Amino acid sequence: MQTISEQYIVDAQGQRLRVVVEFDYYQKLLARLEELEEIYAFDLAEESQDEAIPFDQVSIA
Repeated sequence: MQTISEQYIVDAQGQRLRVVVEFDYYQKLLARLEELEEIYAFDLAEESQDEAIPFDQVSIA
């Protein structure tokens, strides 16, 4: 696992407003988030009990 060296941007009261991470780590986070979103969408589709429609029959308007 990669060691994270984050930095924080804070306001005058010391409240954390932003996090700064290395760009490569940020890209990995985005890729993992996208993967999790796909898994979640798949799980929702399975739970819905809706009829599956073959891709070649789908009309995109």
